Amino acid sequence: MRASIRFRLRVVRGADIALGPGKIDLLEAIAKTGSISAAARSLGMSYRRAWLLVDTMNRCFREPLVEAEVGGKRGGGARLTKSGAVAARRYRKIERLAAAASAGEMRALVRLLKR
Repeated sequence: MRASIRFRLRVVRGADIALGPGKIDLLEAIAKTGSISAAARSLGMSYRRAWLLVDTMNRCFREPLVEAEVGGKRGGGARLTKSGAVAARRYRKIERLAAAASAGEMRALVRLLKR
């Protein structure tokens, strides 16, 4: 059994988690699929759950992170706003920087685990 350490960065605003691992996964899936429902399916979550996560993110930030697109051949969809793309990119960068900065300590901690 291989051991690893996973960061779980959360950005909190009041009582709400504005961003966390699941919300970032959802933002990235929306960017890829162009749809909240397709993103939810790809992540194995209900549309309602995905919509509630998007709603929380949009309420927590100065500008919405996700915008609905109306109309079109398939009845619309969703897209990340510029703020949404920036938030996702910065979140992932913070994860990478934190992992790099703590790599030595993480290796030392993993060595203490039972083999």
